[in-house]
Amino acid sequence: MPLSPGKRSVTALFSDPLCPFCHRTRIVVAEKNISAEIIDIDPANLPEDLVRLNPHNSAPTLVARDLILYDSKVIMEYFDERFPHPPLMPVDPISRARIRLMLYRIDQDWYRLLGGTKTHRSNISSKTRKMLIEDLTILSPTFEKTPFFMNEEFSLLDCALAPLLWRLLALEAELPPQAKLVEDYANRMFARDSFQQSLSAAERAMRTKATSPI
Repeated sequence: MPLSPGKRSVTALFSDPLCPFCHRTRIVVAEKNISAEIIDIDPANLPEDLVRLNPHNSAPTLVARDLILYDSKVIMEYFDERFPHPPLMPVDPISRARIRLMLYRIDQDWYRLLGGTKTHRSNISSKTRKMLIEDLTILSPTFEKTPFFMNEEFSLLDCALAPLLWRLLALEAELPPQAKLVEDYANRMFARDSFQQSLSAAERAMRTKATSPI
């Protein structure tokens, strides 16, 4: 029998093992060491609980007692406020607004460019791949200014961008030498314990054939 939200004794996160939006919420869970049950779902055969609780039938979906949340950015910000240490957003409102704006741009300019949550090579055109590489190359000087993306500390921006960079190999989107700062940044993010803990088996398999950095 499906459980109602109020009957769940732990925080449950419904997650598609291949979805980058789900991936970034899992990074936040690992970064903050949140005690959460990660429930892997098959998008072609959604569990009854998820269909009943989320009218959009989408993942990620968070269930925490009587609270039900969907949309990765909503879930990420909830986790950051509910579990404040370590903080993943700056304190001052101007910096927070800038991070929220860049989160919006990451989704609109890059994830939307890929046309969905499943970033597979066969799903994108060579033109799209070229645009993505060019955008990341233009962004490269940003990573010379701060150790993390637009911030001195690890933030929600890093949680949002790292899953995309992890998928570049599967997309056959090789960064040029001019984007070495992006490559260096990506490898630093991939080496973090929280990132490694966040990976599903399917996501690890994306790069098992890699013999060199992205």
